[in-house]
Amino acid sequence: MAQQLSKKQSCPRCGKTKLITDEETAELFCGKCGFVITDRVENSGPERTFSDSTTNKSRTGDRASLTRHDQGLSTIINPINKDSSGNPLSTSMKSSIKRLRIWDSRSRTKDSTDRNLQLALGELLKMKEKLSLSDPIVEKAAYIYRKALEKKLVRGRSVSALIAATLYAACRESGTPRTLNDISSTINITRKNLAICYRLIVKELDLKMPVVDSIQCIARIASQIGLSEKTKRNAMKILKKAEQNQAVSGKDPMGLAASALYLASIETDEHTTQKTLAMAAGVTEVTIRNRCKSLKSLDSLS
Repeated sequence: MAQQLSKKQSCPRCGKTKLITDEETAELFCGKCGFVITDRVENSGPERTFSDSTTNKSRTGDRASLTRHDQGLSTIINPINKDSSGNPLSTSMKSSIKRLRIWDSRSRTKDSTDRNLQLALGELLKMKEKLSLSDPIVEKAAYIYRKALEKKLVRGRSVSALIAATLYAACRESGTPRTLNDISSTINITRKNLAICYRLIVKELDLKMPVVDSIQCIARIASQIGLSEKTKRNAMKILKKAEQNQAVSGKDPMGLAASALYLASIETDEHTTQKTLAMAAGVTEVTIRNRCKSLKSLDSLS
């Protein structure tokens, strides 16, 4: 795209000051006679990154991210043993470059804090893929873990359990329905250990956790056992009525959602057992029966 620029410089051929810059070819030429003044114009605009790997237009690296221990700001030596012209390196030069690569990788983890961060963020990216989480949630979890590292909460504790706790906290803040059982089974740690680390970071970092909305858990449970949209809508109506009567405070949201789905399935003649709903929600059948009693009492009052 050609763009006309107001410059004091004039064309050396015709003397006109109507100079045009072509951003695609990076050429500066005269708009009157077409004389190319220079074929390398520096772009003074903001830096941009191109995610298309087929183009070779990128002038910067990837964006900075908290999910990398160095935030993506460090550089690496190219692993290909070729020079800038594409010619293969000599044997002696290969040996020197190999030693430089080793020292370059070691310089990126200067102390135990960097090594701990590198290990923890590696586990975080694995959990992201297994739990199908979005980038903003993982960025938030990495931010919370860095704060915990500054407070020295990692000392004497499992890195896996602490990074899992920060991920659960990030899910709670963003309203993403992920339970302690989901995260503990993903990273292969006990639910008790995960809960202890979660309570620790909430207390020490003074995090304000919102209450989990039980209505958001309905779609997740219903999709696992294949309930219809009509049943989900009826379950949402039941929970909204319970919220209006302040009957959901202090109750497990997954248990409430499963109980509402059970009552709604009875209304829509979808024969779903309490055992099936309990397995999908990660609660016991006794919990569903108790919650069903409290939800039925609201109908009797109305």
